[in-house]
Amino acid sequence: MTDWNKSQPILEIENLSISFFTRGGEIPAVMDFSCTVMAGEAMGLVGESGCGKSTVALGVMQDLGVNGRIVGGSIKFKGRDLNTMSARELAKIRGSEIAMIYQEPMASLNPAMKVGRQLMEVPMIHQNMPASEARMRARQLVADVRLPDPDRILDAYPHQLSGGQQQRIVIAMALMANPALLILDEPTTALDVTVEAGIVDLVKELGRKYGTSMLFISHNLGLVMETCNRLCVMYSGEAVETGNIRDVFNKMRHPYTQALFRAIPLPTANKGTRPLRAIPGNFPLPHERPQGCPFGPRCDYFRKGLCDAQDIKMQFINADDRHASRCLRIGQIDWHADWNSDKDVMPAEIGDIVLKMDDVRKYYEVAASSLFSGGDPKVVKANETLSFDARAGETLAIVGESGCGKSTFAKVLMGLETATSGKIMLFDENVQSTPIQSRNTDTVSQLQMVFQNPFDTLNPSMAVGAQIIRALEIFKIGKTTAEREKRMLELLDLVKLPRAFATRMPRQLSGGQKQRVGIARAFAGDAKVVVADEPVSALDVSVQAAVTELLMDIQRKNGTMLLFISHDLSIVRYLSDRVMVMYLGHVVELGTTDQVFSPPYHPYTEALLSAVPVADTSVVKKRIVLEGGIPSAMNPPPGCPFQTRCRWKAEVPGGLCDSEVPPLRDLGQAHQIKCHLSEGILARMEPVFTLAPEAAE
Repeated sequence: MTDWNKSQPILEIENLSISFFTRGGEIPAVMDFSCTVMAGEAMGLVGESGCGKSTVALGVMQDLGVNGRIVGGSIKFKGRDLNTMSARELAKIRGSEIAMIYQEPMASLNPAMKVGRQLMEVPMIHQNMPASEARMRARQLVADVRLPDPDRILDAYPHQLSGGQQQRIVIAMALMANPALLILDEPTTALDVTVEAGIVDLVKELGRKYGTSMLFISHNLGLVMETCNRLCVMYSGEAVETGNIRDVFNKMRHPYTQALFRAIPLPTANKGTRPLRAIPGNFPLPHERPQGCPFGPRCDYFRKGLCDAQDIKMQFINADDRHASRCLRIGQIDWHADWNSDKDVMPAEIGDIVLKMDDVRKYYEVAASSLFSGGDPKVVKANETLSFDARAGETLAIVGESGCGKSTFAKVLMGLETATSGKIMLFDENVQSTPIQSRNTDTVSQLQMVFQNPFDTLNPSMAVGAQIIRALEIFKIGKTTAEREKRMLELLDLVKLPRAFATRMPRQLSGGQKQRVGIARAFAGDAKVVVADEPVSALDVSVQAAVTELLMDIQRKNGTMLLFISHDLSIVRYLSDRVMVMYLGHVVELGTTDQVFSPPYHPYTEALLSAVPVADTSVVKKRIVLEGGIPSAMNPPPGCPFQTRCRWKAEVPGGLCDSEVPPLRDLGQAHQIKCHLSEGILARMEPVFTLAPEAAE
C-alpha cells in the first residue's frame, strides 16, 4: 500500500450493496451506499436500529459471516479494493491497518488471559515485535488511555476491571498496531455518561496524536457532534444525507434527518410547549421496503406519484462542503419551519403526597472475603439518609452514575429488599420493613415498575394478551374471563398497540413494542406510583420519544406519580418536574428541574451536566471531566463522599471536606444541596451550558 498518498481518501465506499442469503431467499441489508473518509477525518454514521450501520462496518472488515455477501459496489482502503483481496491479505490488514471497537468490551477480551498479554499479542502477531518491546508499547498505551497504575492493569484479568476500564483496554488494543482506520460501533452505549465523556475525549485526543481516521457508529447525535468532523445519516440500508457536521446539523436537507432531531430532547425541548415528536409509523423490514423513497410512508412531505415513482439518487447541495441528500423535494420544503404540536399538551395536575421517605438507610453486610467467608464482616452503605416526598401527577427523576444507589433505592421501595432503618410511607402505610410477598394486593397493584430491558421481563412462551390477563388475575381485577379480556384490550389501547397484538408472542414484537407491553402490564392494576428504571435507554431515539409521550399521557389520565431513574440528563431535563441527584448512596442535590439545571450546582451535578452530549451547534458547553471512578461503597472516603473527585475542594478551608459529611442545606424554595461550599462560592458558579456568540446575537 505504498502507492497511497494522504490527499486521497483513506476509505472510499462506492455504491455498496450487501445482502444476507437465508432459506427464505435474499435479504438486502445495505443498498447503493457511498461514503468517503479522508486521512485524519472522523465520520459519524447515524440512524435507527436496523438501518445498516453495523453491516457497513462489517463489510469494511470483510467479516459478514457465511450468509453475508457484498453483491455490488466497492470498498477501497488506501486505494485498494478490499473485495478483491485474498484471505491472507485481509488477515494482514485487519488489526494492523484497520481495527474495530465493539459495543460490548468483553466480546473482545479473553476472560482467561491477563490484560497485558492480550495487548502484547497485537504487535507480536502483526509486526513480529519482540515481547519486551510489545510490553513497553502496551504499558505506554495503557497510560495513553488514562488508566491509573499501568503495571497493575497489565497484570489484571478483564473481570477485575470496571466496564469503563475494559472499554479503555479495548481502545488501547485497537491502537496497539497504530492502525490508519479505527471503526467504533456504539463504543459507549453501555457506559455511564461521565465515563462516556472521558472515552469521547480520549478517542478525539488519540485520533489527533496518532493521526487515526475514524468511522464512528452511534444513534446519539450529540456524541457524534462531539467526536466527528463529518456525518452520514442512514435509513433502511441507504445513505440519505451526508456532509460536515455544521452543514447537516444547521442546514439539514432530508426529512429523516429533520425527524431524528425532532425526536431528541435538545435544550429547547419542553414537554408542555415544545414536546418531542416520534417519527410516525414503523421502520420497514428489508423485504417490505416501499417503492421509491424508503422513508416515504413516514414522511410529512411525501408526494404520491413523485416520491414513490423512481429510485432516488444522492444530489449535492450547492456551496456546502460535500453536503448531499437523497430527496427529490429539497427545494419545496421549508426547512426553517419550527415543529409545532398539533395538540395542546396540558401539564399533569400535581395532587397530594403519595410517597414519603424519611431518613431511609439500606446497608448490606458482606463477608470480608466472599470466597472463604473469613475475617470481620464489612458493611456496604448502599443508601444513606434518603428523605423526600413525592405527589400524585409528579415526575421525580433520580440521577447518578452506576453504583450510586439508584437501583437499590428502587428495590427497597418495591419491597424486593427491606430498608435497614427509616420510614417509607406509601399512601398511609409504612412499608419500610414489609417485603413484597407480605404486602397486600392493593399496595402491590398501586406500586409498579417498568424495567430497562423489556426482553427480560416478558415470558417468551406466552402471548402478549395472556401476560396482561395474568397480571389482572393477580391484582383481582375483573370477575370473569370476559371482563379481564375486555380490560386487557383497553390496556392495549392505552399504550397505543393494535388489539391484534394480544395473540402475538414477544419474539414477534420490536423493542419499543415490548416496552409498551411492559407499561400496559404495570398499569393493569391502576398503578398510582410507577418506578421507571431506565425505561428508554435501550430504545432508538424515535421509539424513546414515543414511549416518553406515552408515559406522560398515562400520567395525565391516571394522576400517576412517576419515579424516573436515569443517567441520561437530556431526557431527565425534558420529562421531570423535580430531580434528585445521588452519589455513593447520598442525596447530594434535590430541587425542581430548573433549579438543578441552573447554577449554583452541587459540584457533582455540575460534572454530570458537563458530560451530557448535546446535539446543538448553538450551545457551548463547559468541559469538566471527572478524574477517577466512584469509590467503593464498602470503603467510602471519609468526610464528603464526593471529595476524592471534586474540583472545588480547594475552596473549602481547614480540610473540612476530608473530615465531615456535609449537612443537607436549603438554598431556598426547597432547593437542597449537600456541600461545604460557602454561599459566596456557590454564587460564583457559572452555567455549564451557554449560547454560542453567533446564536446569542
